[in-house]
Amino acid sequence: MDYNIATIPGDGIGPEIMVQTLKVLEKIGKVYGHDFKFKECCGGGVAIDKYGEPLPEASFNICKDSDAILLGNIGGYKWKDLAVEKRPERVLFRLRGELNFCVNVRPIFIKDSLKNFSPLKDEIVEKGIDITVIRDITGGVLSSEKHTGEGEFGREAYDMEYYNEKIVSETAKWAFETARRRNKKVTSLDKANALVSSVLWRTVMKEVAKDYPDVELEHMYIDGCAMDVVKNPSNYDVIVAPNIFGDVISDEISGITGTVEILPSATIDMNGKGMFEPNQLHNTHYEIIGKDIANPIGLILSAALMLRYSFSLETEAKAIEKAVATAISSGYATKDIYYEGKKLVGTCEMGSIIADFIEL
Repeated sequence: MDYNIATIPGDGIGPEIMVQTLKVLEKIGKVYGHDFKFKECCGGGVAIDKYGEPLPEASFNICKDSDAILLGNIGGYKWKDLAVEKRPERVLFRLRGELNFCVNVRPIFIKDSLKNFSPLKDEIVEKGIDITVIRDITGGVLSSEKHTGEGEFGREAYDMEYYNEKIVSETAKWAFETARRRNKKVTSLDKANALVSSVLWRTVMKEVAKDYPDVELEHMYIDGCAMDVVKNPSNYDVIVAPNIFGDVISDEISGITGTVEILPSATIDMNGKGMFEPNQLHNTHYEIIGKDIANPIGLILSAALMLRYSFSLETEAKAIEKAVATAISSGYATKDIYYEGKKLVGTCEMGSIIADFIEL
């Protein structure tokens, strides 16, 4: 089977981890008889430097015509003073908006051999962390109407927290379907005691839940969850949240694992086409560019999500996940997850090790 994949290596360490990810996918293609056709396009800060815009039309068209998109790291201090609409991050907003990507899926977990990296107490970490955060990306203040101008008290600005039934119901379905494949529990976050948009969010969540009687639904206020999840992460299975709440809570939970560089992320439409990127795609790590230090696992595992969601290749996705788990449990570690007793390897070697562990 042939699959067309657009690749945006991006900025910072993005090109280095992209090379290793493609190496792993090529091994999957060889073992399972697939032909992955990669077409590289320019996007992010490098595109600003070269073309004057974060996502040139030629690059956008490649992404639009592809079956899926792999995205490396985006952004960096070099472009931090540009106007918001000109910054590298506009790559994300344009692709999300014009390609109708509706949810961000972030599996967040902690591996047994890496528990010592978590900032949490041992008695909390020992219970495990395995949470999938489902975040809407089409509504809320990050995507809705914005205003800047002059008012009675001088300069003013606002971002509208807009939601409608369609946005919420689509996000809810993703959450319930995901939970149904896991431990059958959804925790929905909102601020229904203060925001009318959250009242709608909670109402629609309850309505969609009726179609999933086998899945438990609980509601929490975002601030209450933010406090509780650091004390009781093992109590959570699938967390679903509006755009900005999901953005913050997913980063918080990622941070408590202590190993964010091995975590994947996916931004997907209702049919499974998506953009697959590392969990912390804005961490471009300029200080280690070209030093063979970067950890490629986050993007490699994102490629596994691509196989699962965009191509329905579950066996192949599990093969990548198993290969990564084997590499980690065998003691191989890039600098960010290394400690005494581990086998220190570089970016290229880690990619090769993972590829070598892929088998039928």
